[in-house]
Amino acid sequence: MNETVKSPSIFKQALLVDKKPFPWLKAFLAGLASGIPILVLLLLGNLEYGLIAALGGFTYLYVFPIPYAQLAKKLAWVVLGITLAVFLGTILAPYPIISAITMGVIGATAIFLFGAFRFIGPSAIFFVLIFAMTTGMPIAPEEAFIRAGLVLMSGALSWCIAMVGWFFNPHGPEKRAVKSTYIALAQLLEVLGTDKMNDAQHQVMNSIKDTSQTLASAYLSWHESKLYNQLYVLNNIANKMYVSIVEGNNIQHSKELAKTLRMIARVLDSKDLESASKLIQLPQIDRPNEHTLLLINELSNAKGYLSDSNTTIKELHFATPNVKRVLIGAFDKNSIILINALRFGIFTFIAAFIAYEFHFNRSFWVPLSCAAVMSGITVVATFHRAIQRSLGTIFGILFASVILAFHPSGYFIALFVALFTFVTELFIVKNYGLAALFFTPNALIMAEAGTVGDYSFSYFATTRLIDVFIGVAIGLIGVWVIGRKSASSRLPHLISKTLRSQAQVFYVVFSNKKIYKEYGKNIEFNKMDTNIKNLKTVYDAATGEIPKDKKASEYYWPIIHSIQEISFLLEKSSRSKTHKIEEEQLAKILLAIEGMAYAAERKENIPICDIPLVNSAPGIKETLEQLQKNLIKKSTSPLSK
Repeated sequence: MNETVKSPSIFKQALLVDKKPFPWLKAFLAGLASGIPILVLLLLGNLEYGLIAALGGFTYLYVFPIPYAQLAKKLAWVVLGITLAVFLGTILAPYPIISAITMGVIGATAIFLFGAFRFIGPSAIFFVLIFAMTTGMPIAPEEAFIRAGLVLMSGALSWCIAMVGWFFNPHGPEKRAVKSTYIALAQLLEVLGTDKMNDAQHQVMNSIKDTSQTLASAYLSWHESKLYNQLYVLNNIANKMYVSIVEGNNIQHSKELAKTLRMIARVLDSKDLESASKLIQLPQIDRPNEHTLLLINELSNAKGYLSDSNTTIKELHFATPNVKRVLIGAFDKNSIILINALRFGIFTFIAAFIAYEFHFNRSFWVPLSCAAVMSGITVVATFHRAIQRSLGTIFGILFASVILAFHPSGYFIALFVALFTFVTELFIVKNYGLAALFFTPNALIMAEAGTVGDYSFSYFATTRLIDVFIGVAIGLIGVWVIGRKSASSRLPHLISKTLRSQAQVFYVVFSNKKIYKEYGKNIEFNKMDTNIKNLKTVYDAATGEIPKDKKASEYYWPIIHSIQEISFLLEKSSRSKTHKIEEEQLAKILLAIEGMAYAAERKENIPICDIPLVNSAPGIKETLEQLQKNLIKKSTSPLSK
C-alpha cells in the first residue's frame, strides 16, 4: 500500500534553508560598496551625508553572474534609478499624497521592467526603500541635487567594484552558461529511454535557449573576442547535438558519449582551453547509426574548436527580440507581468497613503514592508515572504533597538552598515527571513543614526513592529484580492494564443517567406516569443496559487513543454535553406494547429488529425502529435470541469 507523502505546511516551507553555497566574495564587495562612502564622508566630517551616500551602495545588491556587457548596462540604469528616487524623494517629501502616488509608480515601473526583461535581482524593493527613506529624512528640498549627487557617486563606486571581475575573467558568465548546456546534454544521454527523459529533454532545451540569450547579451560589435567566438560555436554545436539526440532517439553507447560531453564541460573551467582540450577523448564506436555518427562528428568539431583559439565567425545570428517588442509583449492585457506591476503599484500606494494619512512615525516602514511581501514571485512565495519578513523583522528590530540605544556614532556606524550588508548578502541565498534579520537593523541604522531622537528600546520595538505588521497585512490583502487566481484563469487563452502565433511562424518558415537576419524585424517570431514567455510566466505563477490545483499543474505541464519544443524546432528550421513544403501539407499542419488552439481555449475535445512529415524537420511531426494527445479532454483533467 502506497503512503501519501504530505507536503510541509507553508509556515515550515518558509523556514527551510536553501543549500546554495555562501557567496563570500559578493557579500564582501557589497559590504565595501556600502561602507566606503560612509567612511570617506566621515573623514570629511559629515556623517549625515555619508549615510545618504551609502544608499548608492545598494546598487551592488543588483550584481548577478550575467555577462559583463549586460551587467554594465543594467547597473548603470540601477544607479540612475536610485539617484532619481533620492531626488524625487527629497523634493516631494513635503507632499505626502504625491509622495504616496510616486512611490506606487516607482514600484510598478521597476516590477514591470524587471519582469519584461527577465532581469534577476531584488527588483523594485530597493527603489521603493530608497525613495521611502529619503521622504523620511529631514525635509530639505533645496538639498535634492546634493543628495542625488552623493548617491550617484556612491552608485558609480559600486558599478566600478562590480566591473573589476571583467579584467580577470571577462567571459566567465558565458563559459558557465555553455558548460551547463553540455552537462545538461550529458544528463539527457544518460537517461535516454527512461521515464526521466522528458524532464532532461526540457532541461537541455531551456539551457540552450538561456545560453543563446546569455551570448547575445554579451556580444559587443566593437570588440572581437576569440574566446567569445569559441563559446558561440560550441553553443551552436550543442544545438545540433540536441536535435540529433531527440530526432534519433536511438543513440548507441549513450553513456560513453555522455562522458565525452562532461569532459568538454570540465575543459571550459580551464584558463587554457587549447591545452586542456587535449584531454578530451572521443569514443570509438563500431558501425554507428546515422544519428550516433552525427553526434560523434559534432563532438569532434567541439574538440577542434576548443583547441583552436583563432576561431572566426563570418556571421553571428542572435534570436533576441528588440526592446520595443519586449515592452509591447509585456503590455499585453493577459500578461502576468503587467498585472503584477499594477498590483504592486496600487497596494504600495495604498500602504503609503495609509501611513501618511495616519501620521505614522517614520511612515515609510509601512509601504516598505508591503513592497517586501509583494515581491514574492508566486502567491505561495508571497506568504513565505510575509512569514519570513515578519519573523526576520521582529528579531532584527530588537537587534537594532539594542544597538541604537547605545547611540553609536562615527566609525562604528560605518562598520555596522558594512557588516550588516555583508551578512545580508551572505544569507539572502539561504532564506529571506535570515537576510531580513540583518537587513532590518542595517536600514534602521542608516535611517535613524543621523537623526537626533529617543533611541530607547521600547520606542523602536513597538513603533517599528506596528509599522511592519500593518505593511505585511496590506501586502497579503493585495495578493489575495488581485492575484489569487489571476494566473490559472489565463492559461487556456494563452495556450490558444501561443499556438496561433506558432501557426503564423510555421506559415512564414515553410512557405518560404522572407526571414530577416535581424531577429527583431520578424514580427511573427517576436509574437511567438512574447506569447511563450507570457505563458511560461503565467504557468509558474499558477503553480503557486492558493489553493493549488495539482491536477491542473500536471495537465498543463506537458502541453507547455510541447509548445516550447515546437518553438525551438521552428527557430532551428528558420535558419535552414531547405524548409519549403507542399501547400497541401502546410494546410494540414495549420489546420491541426488551429484545431488545437480552438480546443484549448474552448476546453473542448478534438479528434486526432494526421500530421504530415516535414522532411527537413522530422521532430515537428512527433511534437505536434504529442501535443494533440496532451490536449485531449479526459475526465481527470481540469478541462472537463
